[in-house]
Amino acid sequence: MPLAPAAQKSFTKWLAMIAENDFRDLPSIIAADAIFRSPVGLKPYPGRDLVCLLLSTAAGVFEDFKYHREFLDGENAALEFSAHIGDVELKAVHLIRFNAAGEFVEIEKLVRPAEGVKALGNAMAALIGPQVKALRAAA
Repeated sequence: MPLAPAAQKSFTKWLAMIAENDFRDLPSIIAADAIFRSPVGLKPYPGRDLVCLLLSTAAGVFEDFKYHREFLDGENAALEFSAHIGDVELKAVHLIRFNAAGEFVEIEKLVRPAEGVKALGNAMAALIGPQVKALRAAA
């Protein structure tokens, strides 16, 4: 089953943002109550501002990012990708759930191998660690 029309519109915008490495319009496809589930920690990261910060920063951390396969179904998408962080190669999946308005309401990132998870966590902490803590505390 293809994505619902509203979800397809946001999905198309997401792919364009990835291709152009331009995330200025990201808040327009992220729900106010969205949550991000990180491969680095168990607790989800709540809220549009935090989700946008995490997604846009991660996009800058990954080098040679490339989606390979898409599994789309109604209001859900699973996107397999590869990238590297420095000399650490990784494979990963974005699991995205859309709301009825087509906004991302839940995003989960799964990464392998463990070295890739560690490299991602270290890079993200170095770039936005204090901002994430502040936004999480305010949520």
